[in-house]
Amino acid sequence: MATPTQPTAAGDPIPMTAVTESAADTLDRQQQGIAAENEKQTLDTENQTISSGVPFPSALGTMGVPASIGVESTTPVNAEETLEKPRRSPSATSSSDADTLEKQLSLEKAHAQNKQLTKTKRGFFKSRKSKEELEKKTKEKEQEANTLPAVSVFALFRFSKPIEMFFMVIGLLFAVAAGSSQVLMTLIFGRLTTLFTNYGIVVNRIASQGLTEANAVALDVAKRELKHQAGLNSIWLVVIGVGMFLTTWLYMFIWNVAGELNSKRIRENYLRAVLRQEIAYFDDLGAGEVATRIQTDCHLVQEGVSEKMALVFQYLGTFVTGFVLAFVRSPRLAGALFTILPVIVIIGGGTMQAMAKFGTGALNHVATAGTLAEEVIGSIRTVQAFGKQKVLGDKFNEFIELSRKAGKRGAIVEAGGFCLIFFTIYSAYALAFFYGGILVTQGRADSGIVINVFMSILIGSFSMAMLTPELTAITKARSAAAKLFNTIDRVPSIDSSSTEGIRPDTIRGEISFEGVKFHYPSRPGVPILKGLTTTFEAGKTFALVGASGSGKSTVVCLVERFYDPIQGIVKLDGKDIKTINLKWLRQQIGLVSQEPTLFGTTVRGNVEHGLIGSKWEHASDAEKFELVKKACIDANAHDFISKLPNGYETMVGERGMLLSGGQKQRVAIARAIVSDPRILLLDEATSALDTQSEGIVQDALDKAAKGRTTITIAHRLSTIRDADKILVMGGGEILEEGTHYDLLANESGAYAQLVQNQRLAAEAAADAAGVAVDDGRPVWGHSNDALLLQNAAAQSPKNEKGFSELNRAYTGRSLASAAMENIQAKRETEAEDEDKTPSSFKVYFRLLAVNWDQRNIYFVGLFAAICAGMVYPAMAILFGAAISDFEIQDFGQLRHALDRKALWYFIVAILAAISFFWQIFSFSRTGWDLNAKLRKNVFGAVLRHDTEWFDEESNSTGAVTSNVADQPQKVQGLFGPTLGSILQSCATLVGGCIIGLCYGPLLALIGIACIPILVSGGWIRLKVVVGKDQKMKKLHAASANLASEAAGAVKTVASLTREEDVDRIYSEALKGPMKVNFRTSIYSQCLYAASQGLTFCIIALVFYIGALWLVSGRLKTNTFYTVLNSIVFASIQAGNVFSFVPDASKASSAATSLFRITDNDPVVDAFSEEGIKLQHENVVGHIRLEGVHFRYPTRPAVRVLRDLSIDVPAGTYVALVGPSGCGKSTTIQMLERFYDPLVGKVTLDGIDIRELNVSSYRSQVALVSQEPTLYAGTVRFNILLGANKPMEEVTQAEIEAASKDANIYDFIMSLPDGFDTEVGGKGSQLSGGQKQRIAIARALIRNPKVLLLDEATSALDSQSEKVVQEALDKAAKGRTTIAIAHRLSTIQRADQIYYFAEGKVAEHGTHQELLAKRGGYFELVQMQNLSRQ
Repeated sequence: MATPTQPTAAGDPIPMTAVTESAADTLDRQQQGIAAENEKQTLDTENQTISSGVPFPSALGTMGVPASIGVESTTPVNAEETLEKPRRSPSATSSSDADTLEKQLSLEKAHAQNKQLTKTKRGFFKSRKSKEELEKKTKEKEQEANTLPAVSVFALFRFSKPIEMFFMVIGLLFAVAAGSSQVLMTLIFGRLTTLFTNYGIVVNRIASQGLTEANAVALDVAKRELKHQAGLNSIWLVVIGVGMFLTTWLYMFIWNVAGELNSKRIRENYLRAVLRQEIAYFDDLGAGEVATRIQTDCHLVQEGVSEKMALVFQYLGTFVTGFVLAFVRSPRLAGALFTILPVIVIIGGGTMQAMAKFGTGALNHVATAGTLAEEVIGSIRTVQAFGKQKVLGDKFNEFIELSRKAGKRGAIVEAGGFCLIFFTIYSAYALAFFYGGILVTQGRADSGIVINVFMSILIGSFSMAMLTPELTAITKARSAAAKLFNTIDRVPSIDSSSTEGIRPDTIRGEISFEGVKFHYPSRPGVPILKGLTTTFEAGKTFALVGASGSGKSTVVCLVERFYDPIQGIVKLDGKDIKTINLKWLRQQIGLVSQEPTLFGTTVRGNVEHGLIGSKWEHASDAEKFELVKKACIDANAHDFISKLPNGYETMVGERGMLLSGGQKQRVAIARAIVSDPRILLLDEATSALDTQSEGIVQDALDKAAKGRTTITIAHRLSTIRDADKILVMGGGEILEEGTHYDLLANESGAYAQLVQNQRLAAEAAADAAGVAVDDGRPVWGHSNDALLLQNAAAQSPKNEKGFSELNRAYTGRSLASAAMENIQAKRETEAEDEDKTPSSFKVYFRLLAVNWDQRNIYFVGLFAAICAGMVYPAMAILFGAAISDFEIQDFGQLRHALDRKALWYFIVAILAAISFFWQIFSFSRTGWDLNAKLRKNVFGAVLRHDTEWFDEESNSTGAVTSNVADQPQKVQGLFGPTLGSILQSCATLVGGCIIGLCYGPLLALIGIACIPILVSGGWIRLKVVVGKDQKMKKLHAASANLASEAAGAVKTVASLTREEDVDRIYSEALKGPMKVNFRTSIYSQCLYAASQGLTFCIIALVFYIGALWLVSGRLKTNTFYTVLNSIVFASIQAGNVFSFVPDASKASSAATSLFRITDNDPVVDAFSEEGIKLQHENVVGHIRLEGVHFRYPTRPAVRVLRDLSIDVPAGTYVALVGPSGCGKSTTIQMLERFYDPLVGKVTLDGIDIRELNVSSYRSQVALVSQEPTLYAGTVRFNILLGANKPMEEVTQAEIEAASKDANIYDFIMSLPDGFDTEVGGKGSQLSGGQKQRIAIARALIRNPKVLLLDEATSALDSQSEKVVQEALDKAAKGRTTIAIAHRLSTIQRADQIYYFAEGKVAEHGTHQELLAKRGGYFELVQMQNLSRQ
């Protein structure tokens, strides 16, 4: 990954130190975890709506198709795992899909495997074997993870209290009651139908026989009966409506509250369990995974144990009541209609399975593309520097194209399955009236019974279909809970929460290792310590030195008891540390690591973390503050803290990002010593710092070490010269030990060689500076050099940068300030424009424009949706006619009439099936097309953006990767089949109203007047629910970040024994979302329940008015039923349209954010054709910076470069040195044109680089950064990324020449597959030095005129540094080279050295000239001069 830079207070982004392999993995997985979580939510949650839009007709109108028939139904529960790396240990207990992982691996390796033509036979077997081993390991881990059984439904509630369980049972009873009330409505409906039919029979008899006295009496009785019974039954409908409202509201509220409480406890227990695990557990578990578990898995469990459980009982209640009622009323008709159920289940199941297969295929490709996107965006500076946006963009597009094809294949299956389901349902109408007619003629039923049974069966069957998504949610909850509970129940081998073990009263601090052997649990084949035996005496300072991987950090880990030895004993004061209480042990030790972790609180809060477990833990605030201040003074931190805006109460930002490296380091030291521990462990505590910061921090460490047992690890040997004893380690053993000068005496010894590698050419310097040499040590002509050093350290710009007092007396504004204000004003205007959300319809039309080449398919889909929407109004006419047929008294005519209606129903069923097929197929297909286009467009636009855009907090790697994965999926959620369903619903509503008005205008108008009531219920509820969900998501995100921060810094949490403190803070953070949920759920669920109950009241109203108008002769039976079905049930359908509002609002906001990305015009546009294009052979390479002023746009108050002028003649080697934050890296970024100066200019061969074409200019420049970025692919692919011409045009000879110049050719040829060897994600299969040399080869293959080296060796140990430095020296020959280095030994032969201070050149000259000046550079040299001259 390109060196992640971190802005300091005074300007220059400090390159964060090279992370170790395991840390890189953690970072990698953390970012993948974020992407994975998004991917999970996109394909697992959003795709539930792939078909959720397709409405089913029922007796109550059209119901939305259950979301279950989406791609997720049979996919593995954690779809997010497809993005994660297949290298978890069983302890990680994640259950990703084995096939998914294998496909992902094979995709990445396919290219390499196809090109393995030149390898030797031996190499072939070797590589084949390693691949087989990898596959075998993957399978084993998969089997291990998949054997984790889902927990039982009851186990989901293991953290619920008895009183909560009692109320949950009450809630389930209410849910069953709510479910039954829907079916009871059909009983009333049937009764009313019988009344209407009986009345119609009397009226028909009068029409045929005339008004005889008997008929007149019968008519009078029928009228009174109809009025009375209609009134009574309408009241019953209202009672059922009120019951529905109360039971629904109560069960939803009870279960919502219970689910939130249960979920809160699971989250707390999970984090508590994670933090008590031993460190080995985290070696195979990224911090991102913990965040994913807490946010995604806990969310899945919460979904499963909230309303979903109650809904299952509601639907079961509906199903059982529906079928019982149907069989009680007419067993024969119920038995005949029952046959539709297995047909629907079989077709639905088959469709789901097939769609899951295609959905998973699409998901795999999207996941692979997401991983690539994350790698590319994470190293965007490297991508821009080498101009490879198009190559990597094309690679991304290939994966997206594969996902689009898989999705489109799934669209055919989806459409085919649904059209068969609809055909079955509509055919059931035909069966009901056909067989119902037979039963009526046999005297076994009447019209009311036929309607009652038919509607009961239909509603009961649909409740089973509606059950599927709820059961799916519960199944997911059970599987997600299995992973969470597995961690919660896991007893670690080193348990930080354990109270066992002795707590000695006194401690001297003597540590001894006796025959300690050790290997990391995640790498059992790699021994780290091989029988280490040594003693660290109390109160002395010890230093561990040696090459990377020699076991130095492992010693620290074993003392902290992060791990236990495989063999041998570690003792503290003669006691085996395994017998000592773990928390007590860690409270006696202060740890300062290479990359210190601060937590997102104040400076004071961070230092106070060191008091946990000490005798001052519960001291008063004033007493604690005194201790904190004293520790900060001892750590040389007090001065800079006092100059911070709020002093000790200044927030340090997430992971301390608002402080510079040196400042963080000193706060970490204060934290380590505040409790006065007897043992101090310093693991490379200064390696990330420049020399001046290092001097200050080292001074703080020397102070801190006095009187304690101190173990120091250092690569820079200057920092440990004064140690009481130095242990030189190699291959897990001690090679030699002694003091600095003892070890130097043995010139062939390992220590002397390490020193030699870091030696400065100081003899010549001594002559130039007039230094006499006496007894092998320098004696300075000016004896106050120590004072000079002290003053230099105190006045270091790094020391208290960003908060120094202003020295200028005049009040005029600088040119840079004026320029910056203009830029800020422009940015504010742009931000205001962004806040203005465009209208949804504008956004929707623009989305259609993106996919306008598919317009023919859209037109087909639109026509099909209108046809499908008109099916229900057309059937309303048939339904009215069929009901009036029951009034025919001649059984022969009745049979004939009903048979004809059944035939018409069958014809409608065929036409409906055809319409539904084309509707679903068209919109599903265009949805996949639109999704793919948006992903490609957005990723292309992201790659086009300039560096400034990526500096914005909202455009971090995780956020942008998430947008690319997440937002197009949300758009597809609306513009897939859901769009067809919305159009269909609108057609149903409009068509229903028109037909109603044509048949019975007055009754239709009453029905139409009720539509707003039904619709508003759904609309209000959605406003509340969607609002609540967004609010909850934000609140939960804050607590999830807290958990992720703790898990990401688990070593720091463990060493500070902060576990209980984190638990407490996390528990508090969860209370906010819970309170919000309780408040909003009361009224949101009340509105939802009201909308359910009102339906019955409106049906009651229409029935009663219809009965009165039937009596008065205004209506006929067939007219009444046609209007009832076309208007009332169509209005229920209109309410269903609002179930798509979340999809619509998500799609609108997602599309808006996507268009913002694509519409943003970068200031520095690498894709632009404008500007002068350079001819390579005409470029000389003369670089100048003239009067450059610069501030980072994200930190306009901080002046970074101030009137900087540098001249680099062609072909010269120029070095930039100075403390961190002085503007060196910024200068390199100016030369790459990542930013433009506010004032002044940068020129190449006399031409302002702003006048040059961006990509043409960058093709003349090559960058090698501190932490090189490689991409998943072969060595060849990574080297070719540097080429200025198309990859296929680069010859093998050119690749080999670049590799030889980079000192990497021999290593590449020793690999199993040579240049076609896979380097792994982010180059994870190679060491730091190997990656760095491949990065140099990549830079050289473009034959650049200008070579930029940004700390190219600082992250390496001495041995790797030597090899890489040789490669860099070769590479620099004959080129204009500009290098930044903290280690001055690497740049002493430079033609010109520029020493920076506070954003400008303080002094410049050659190494000897600068030493003679005895200025800032001279101080830097002295601080690094450790060896005898």
